[in-house]
Amino acid sequence: MTVTTAQTSTVAPSSSRITAFLAARPVWLAGVLAALAGAVVTEAFALVARASGVPMAAANPGAEEAATIPVGGFVGGVLFWSVAGIVLASALARWARRPARTFVVITVALTALSMAGPAVAPHTATSTQIVLAVSHLVAAAVIIPLLAGRLSAVRR
Repeated sequence: MTVTTAQTSTVAPSSSRITAFLAARPVWLAGVLAALAGAVVTEAFALVARASGVPMAAANPGAEEAATIPVGGFVGGVLFWSVAGIVLASALARWARRPARTFVVITVALTALSMAGPAVAPHTATSTQIVLAVSHLVAAAVIIPLLAGRLSAVRR
């Protein structure tokens, strides 16, 4: 007698289900959803850093002193800069021959360039500079794959 058991598990939705969900949405909406996800994850990262004692104060070039980064500041920053990414993704979906690949190349390059900002922030603790730089990577790690997955569904 052979006994078989069914195995069930509760896991997060697979990336293929998320990609399929986003593929059925307009590029702009997939971008908005990706930006919201990226903003939430990035803010959570910043809250952990803040709770760990990292001083959340940074200065822009030319500033006399660092200003406090408010709770929610990372959400605002991610959403603000995501608008450019959503516009880029929408344009590439319409006019690029390989929109997903082009989007990834451009956004990875822009993410690398964005690391310069935290590196040169005056009157900013090194720990804060590191958190700011890593927060750029966190946001990119969430948003870029989600939007690239949506763009890969674009058929020419």
